[in-house]
Amino acid sequence: MTKKSHKKILADIYRILYKSFGPQHWWPGETPFEIAVGAILTQNTNWGNVEKAINNLKQSGTLDANILHKMPHARLASLIKPAGYFNIKAKRLKHFLVFLSNHYEGVIEGMKDEDLHHIRHRLLEVNGIGPETADSILLYALDKPIFVIDAYTKRVLIRHNIIPEGATYHETQELFHNNLPVDVKLFNEYHALFVMLGKHYCKPKPKCQGCPLEEMSILR
Repeated sequence: MTKKSHKKILADIYRILYKSFGPQHWWPGETPFEIAVGAILTQNTNWGNVEKAINNLKQSGTLDANILHKMPHARLASLIKPAGYFNIKAKRLKHFLVFLSNHYEGVIEGMKDEDLHHIRHRLLEVNGIGPETADSILLYALDKPIFVIDAYTKRVLIRHNIIPEGATYHETQELFHNNLPVDVKLFNEYHALFVMLGKHYCKPKPKCQGCPLEEMSILR
């Protein structure tokens, strides 16, 4: 069998995962600002813990950029404690809030009209925001067409010999950008399907039996 192109392989994976799991309606969040806060809080923890932290902010009536910007560090840290690493994440949130206040008057929607590459560069200059967090904010909060690469995505691709173990974030991202239509909805759904696959089958200790991709001989 001839080796299929990356374009065909990625299209096949998407089709199979979508058929198996259905639409994911990802990312959880009622507003762009809530999604951005969640993207920062979810670093090194699971989404269940992030939900608890965000619920604390909602219940205290403080899930607002200007309120959080003025809030003392200790108070913010206590509210987001369920997300883990709460002192570090409070600092990272504060850095983002300062950025938002200085450049967009605390209104995240003000970022939507900016060029994707320009705003990505700006986000990456914010202390505590790396490529995955920046791209999650861009895709899910700002509806910018950029593919988010996370641990689930890399694990699936490495195990199926689509990327080498040492592939960088940028190299992995370019695989999708170069072989898929540039489409916000597609990038959103595809990433969410990788998360679903990683949580249920392609775990650190893989559960290959019953995996939707088990029969994809093109990946063997």
